[in-house]
Amino acid sequence: MNTAPRVDVSAELNVAAHYVDGAVADGHGARVAYIHEDVTVTFADLQVRVNRVGNALARLGIEIEQRVGVLLPNVPEFVTSFFGAIKLGAVPAAMSFAVTPNEHAFLLSDSRARALITTSALWEPLRSRRSEFPFLRHVIIVGPGAQDGEHDFATLLRDAATSLQAAPTSPDDAAFWLHTSGSTGTPKWAVHLHRNMLYSERLYGTPYVQLRPGDVIVCGSPCFHAYPLAFTTYFALKAGATVVLNSERSTPARMFHLIRKHQPAVFVGVPTLYAQMLQAAPREDADLSSVRVCFAAAEPLPADLFNRWRDRFGVEILDGIGTTEVLHIFITNRPGEVRPGSSGRPVPGYRIRLVDHDGADVPQGEVGDLLVSGGSLFAGYWRRQDVTRRVFRGEWYVTGDKYRQDADGYYWYMGRADDLLRVSGHWVSPAEVEGALISHPAVLEAAVVGKEDGDKLIKPKAFVVLRDGETPTESLADALKVHVKATIAPYQYPRWIEFCDSLPKTATGKIQRFKLRELAARK
Repeated sequence: MNTAPRVDVSAELNVAAHYVDGAVADGHGARVAYIHEDVTVTFADLQVRVNRVGNALARLGIEIEQRVGVLLPNVPEFVTSFFGAIKLGAVPAAMSFAVTPNEHAFLLSDSRARALITTSALWEPLRSRRSEFPFLRHVIIVGPGAQDGEHDFATLLRDAATSLQAAPTSPDDAAFWLHTSGSTGTPKWAVHLHRNMLYSERLYGTPYVQLRPGDVIVCGSPCFHAYPLAFTTYFALKAGATVVLNSERSTPARMFHLIRKHQPAVFVGVPTLYAQMLQAAPREDADLSSVRVCFAAAEPLPADLFNRWRDRFGVEILDGIGTTEVLHIFITNRPGEVRPGSSGRPVPGYRIRLVDHDGADVPQGEVGDLLVSGGSLFAGYWRRQDVTRRVFRGEWYVTGDKYRQDADGYYWYMGRADDLLRVSGHWVSPAEVEGALISHPAVLEAAVVGKEDGDKLIKPKAFVVLRDGETPTESLADALKVHVKATIAPYQYPRWIEFCDSLPKTATGKIQRFKLRELAARK
């Protein structure tokens, strides 16, 4: 695993044909590709459905390189719409179903999509705003509820041909768009090329996830995000694995139910979900005996949470860091080699640097800005040239994360570049303070931001979500401060602790710290 797998990219590449048609060509046609509620879709069925979507879009006049908005929950139609557009040569723009209608309107308008595939419920708040989308020609409704001037998805597919020649796209053609999660404000469309999927799958998916034909995957995250997209589509398609699509809210009860029912070998979630499942385990039939390995990303996995999960269920959570812009994970922990609390070590095939403010590499052990270079990097942000220039330094992508590397080569997350606090002459990592707080038995989640004290000096403030049964009191707040002082350097302790029912997060589980900073500034 120290040597990067070879990634051969041909002069002509269409990833829909590569993964969907390729799965059938590899002999997986009769296997079940997707399960949703009581519906099963084989790989052969999937191929036909993808072809029908591509042909239906072509009949509507959608052409190569034009965008197709895909605003759907985790249902088979998401997969067929996503790959159907790609096979045609069009560019699916996958939209979050968990954001507000105003954000949907922004994403749809910004993409200039010619068609939108969605549900009536998700489209309803935008129906009266149709004039705001002058480039939008077609609205295609999955399920009931299509109105005049809209298309019924099932009817379109019923009348479409079952075979489709893939568009002759190249590795450097745009294949799909993903939008940034909005953890720091307004989202941006990241443009990904056909080649990018191959690099993520070959460098990380195949050697680290190690899916086998017939493996079942249960995923607690939405498909529109880069991290779960890989597990639920091209990682699984390449291996001939089965994906359980969950279109309901990913509560602990729901996850334990799906695990009991489908006996997955692989479970995919975010740290918040793992924390919630651990808390709910005593009340649920929490049997994970079928699970071979769990994966986490999107936010740092605290060491205490990793240890408690392994102690309770006997299975490791492999945490790592990836970004929408790099498509998937490029630093990861390995099975049997996990360093709890760290993001792991670099995935072979990606190059990593930690640099100071002047761009010089920092010594091992010191905190620096994380830069990454590799074959799955996005082409840039759509219509955001100034931002694109700021995040690229030649071949290097500036992630905006602060990290340090220990003597064994493991990387430790210290926070976002704009999250680090200068307190009493020392740098304070919110991630370290949060980890100390979460290690207290009363705390479920915590987020730390800077707040000015009476002297206009920045000090840490913590927003804390307590576990069930715990009561927020002044004495508990004092106890948490003492706990942090005893766990990490005393100067890092939070001067204020505010108890709350939940933390503001994106649909993918990232804490929206800009909202917490705004809240802290007002109080």
